[in-house]
Amino acid sequence: MDGLLCYCRQGFEPELAAELTERAAMAGIAGYARTERDTGHVLFLCEDGAMLDRALPFSTLIFARQKLRLLAELPRLDPNDRITPMLAALADSGSFGELVMEHPDSEAGKPLAGLARSLGNALRPALRKAGLLRAQDDARLPRLHVCLLAGSHALLASSRPNDSAPWPQGIPRLRMPPEAPSRSALKLEEALLVLLDAEESARLLKEGMVAADLGAAPGGWSWVLARHLLRVSAIDNGPLRQSVLDTGRVQHLRADGFAWQPPHPLDWMVCDMVEQPRRVAERMATWLREGWCRHAIFNLKLPMKKRWQETRLCLELFAQQAQKSLTIRARQLYHDREEITVFATPITTRNEALPRRRRD
Repeated sequence: MDGLLCYCRQGFEPELAAELTERAAMAGIAGYARTERDTGHVLFLCEDGAMLDRALPFSTLIFARQKLRLLAELPRLDPNDRITPMLAALADSGSFGELVMEHPDSEAGKPLAGLARSLGNALRPALRKAGLLRAQDDARLPRLHVCLLAGSHALLASSRPNDSAPWPQGIPRLRMPPEAPSRSALKLEEALLVLLDAEESARLLKEGMVAADLGAAPGGWSWVLARHLLRVSAIDNGPLRQSVLDTGRVQHLRADGFAWQPPHPLDWMVCDMVEQPRRVAERMATWLREGWCRHAIFNLKLPMKKRWQETRLCLELFAQQAQKSLTIRARQLYHDREEITVFATPITTRNEALPRRRRD
């Protein structure tokens, strides 16, 4: 077998399968997706997995929490000896820097967590003895992933550290602070962690920057921005939690998030309003086109059917109506539900990055 193994939110397997199929076809790669509803993963099989791996960078995938290169499928493992066939399947795979034991984030997969831990404890020394795993973790080498679908069924896969999520199952485990005004705060925290790299986070989130949170109530996203030391205008006719106002960095403006515009350009605009996704995409494009903000993070609430098609349409609409070159990244985050989260920022040319000379 050759191809990719991707994890996703349970119930979104058809959307991920459609995305992989369409993007592979656009890259001129023939293949097919294999999945079942509510399994939390999709296999995309083709003749040249290496070519597919290069053609579909993880950063461009929307419904995939993790992207792995499929190495082997072992559907009939003997519970008394799972390790021997795994070593045989990996004999020509080179060496790995780390072993990651996983199961899909699904109702069927969760009971396998204990088996994954115990099998990993036995498999690591066997891999080291066979020369397949370094004695100490080596971040320069690919990671080996063992995904248990059942006690007798496993998928073997690999990931490159620069083209995959760094967390098991592609899920960043974030804790809900007791003072957070709502669980929606975790959406923005995850978006900042997943959609921005370390250099961007340091450069784009600085103390004293100014932001607007459209449809802010009860204030989860405003609270997160305040924790990053930004000054925030929270736009909503509804009330904010007192903990948000207590930060001293949030000003509550009672107004319609779709009608309000800032009196001067802002560094950031964020939006998690419950509204038709195309209407949100159009309004977000207006903010970028008019220069009302420099950077934006917003959510698009998806319909119950044809969610991949709606996602593609909304992102194309947003890019067209913004009328400028943008870096756009979108992902269905772990803390998202029937939605995707989008980060957008103008592409800065070298000349734009230089300070303009003052004319005498």
